[in-house]
Amino acid sequence: MDVQKENWQDDLELICDAARQAGEIALGFFGQSPEVWWKNEGRSPVSAADFAANDRLQSLLLKARPNYGWLSEETDDDAARLSCETLFVIDPIDGTRAFINGEKTWCVSVAVVHRGRPVAGVLVAPALEEEFSAVRNGPALKNGEPIAVSEPRSGEPLSIAAAEEMVKKLEQDFRRQIHRIRHVPSLAYRLAMVAEGRIDGTIVRRNSHDWDLVAADLILERAGGRLVDLDDRPLVYNREAVTHGMLCAGAEHALDRLMRHLVP
Repeated sequence: MDVQKENWQDDLELICDAARQAGEIALGFFGQSPEVWWKNEGRSPVSAADFAANDRLQSLLLKARPNYGWLSEETDDDAARLSCETLFVIDPIDGTRAFINGEKTWCVSVAVVHRGRPVAGVLVAPALEEEFSAVRNGPALKNGEPIAVSEPRSGEPLSIAAAEEMVKKLEQDFRRQIHRIRHVPSLAYRLAMVAEGRIDGTIVRRNSHDWDLVAADLILERAGGRLVDLDDRPLVYNREAVTHGMLCAGAEHALDRLMRHLVP
């Protein structure tokens, strides 16, 4: 069903409220050794907190927007979403490994996607008391205050977040020009760190999913940065396949350098 809108602010307010409620639910499980299961042949953990947060989001959001589609990491995929021009894309806890290990860098990620691109997005990190949000044509905010990506710093290394094997995909001489921070398991939170200028960029390994990326993609874009594939193209969401190839994200000055020295 087509949804004609110019102003998505009401949807942003809706998803922010829902994400806060889901975050409170998840926070109640945090540090309490919730039950954990393993999916994808034992490669990915999911906890009782993920399911509880997902249930709250689904009940709140689909009641408010019954004509929107739905895509969530913790809900069986339904091909009916492909006929929806507007849908919710959800990760009830992005960074589940961090969550179950007692690390605070996890967040609830909620976005509204319209015709393949995000138009409203929020990341709620309740253990850190942080909330990132953005709406199409509006500013990127952290706890209600505008944020922006980093500015170029002459002579200083680029600060990036990436797994060690991703750093090895950079040309060897260029690696001396970067400072790699400690790995952050939540991809959405890493992108938010780029959006607020705490780091300059990140490299994303293959097989990230729509729900890992989409809310943070919009927040980064509105903060002045970009998330792109290796052909320098923005991502399209709500395709039949919800996984992506290798990606780069960063402030423009960092993205240019990373893309030039990245060996796929």
